[in-house]
Amino acid sequence: MRLTDGGLETSLIFHQGIDLPDFAAFPLLDDEQGRAALRAYWAPYLELARETGADFLVDTATWRANADWGDRLGYDAQALHDVNTEAVEFARELTEGLTSAGVVGVVGPRGDGYVVGHEMTVQEAATYHRPQVRSLAAAGADHVALLTITYVAEAVGFVRAARDVGVPCVASFTVETDGRLPSGVTLRDAVEVVDHETDGSAMGFMVNCAHPDHVASAFDDGEWVRRVVGFRGNASRMSHAELDAAEALDPGDPEELAQAYAALLRRLPSVDVVGGCCGTDDRHVRAIAATVLDHGRTHH
Repeated sequence: MRLTDGGLETSLIFHQGIDLPDFAAFPLLDDEQGRAALRAYWAPYLELARETGADFLVDTATWRANADWGDRLGYDAQALHDVNTEAVEFARELTEGLTSAGVVGVVGPRGDGYVVGHEMTVQEAATYHRPQVRSLAAAGADHVALLTITYVAEAVGFVRAARDVGVPCVASFTVETDGRLPSGVTLRDAVEVVDHETDGSAMGFMVNCAHPDHVASAFDDGEWVRRVVGFRGNASRMSHAELDAAEALDPGDPEELAQAYAALLRRLPSVDVVGGCCGTDDRHVRAIAATVLDHGRTHH
C-alpha cells in the first residue's frame, strides 16, 4: 500500500492562512517564502513515511498549472513549462531520504473540478493537456495523474496525451453524493469507456474529492472495479455545491474517516494508493494509514 498526502490547497488556505488565487498552489514555487510554506505542509507527511516505511508518493503542486488557469494568473506557455519543471524538481527533493518514494506529476481539469462547465471533445482535451504532460514527463515525474475529472471525454483525451508522450498515467474521477460523475455518468461507465477508447493504456483509475460514503454506492462486483487503483477522499460529507459555498473548513473526524476508508477498501482489491483530498491533513492520513496497514494491506 502506498501513501500520499491530504488536501494541499485547503491546508494552505485554512491552516497556514495563505491566499491562493483560483485555488492555485503552483505560484508558491516562485519564491523562497512560498517554497517554505510547501515544505512546512509536506513535513508531517514525510515524517509519516519515515515512521511507517511505506511507499510514498509526492505530488507536484501543479493542479492549476495548465493553460487557462495559468493565463488567469499571468503565466504564459513558457512560464508554465518552467513552473511544471520546477515543481517536479521540488517534489524530487522532498523524497530524498525516504526508503521508497515516487513523484506524481499532477494535472488538473480545464474547468474548476466540481462542475462540468464547457465540455471539450476528446481531441481538444488531448491537445489541451499535452503540453503540461510533456513538461512533467520531461522533468522526470514517475507518472502523471489528472485529478478531479468531471466528464469522460477529458479523461480519454488526457490518457491519449500521456500515451503520446510516453509517460504512465492515472485518471482520477470525482463523484457527487450519488456516486456519479458531475456529468451524470456512472463511475463504471466512465472507467469502461476510457479503457475502451484508449486500449486500456492507463495504469489505472482513482477517485478523489468525495467522501467514502458517496463513493460506496458506485461499486458493484464487475471486473472494472479491479481497474480502480487509488482513493483520496474528502473529510466532509458535504456535496461539492455545499463545499463551494462553505466559508469554514469541515475537517470531519479523522478516525471516523479512517474506518470509512477501511470499509470501502475491502470492496476494492486493486487499490494501492491512499491519501486525502479537500479538508484532510496529516491527522487524517495518519489515521487512514494506521487503519489500512493494520488490516494487513502492506506496502509493496
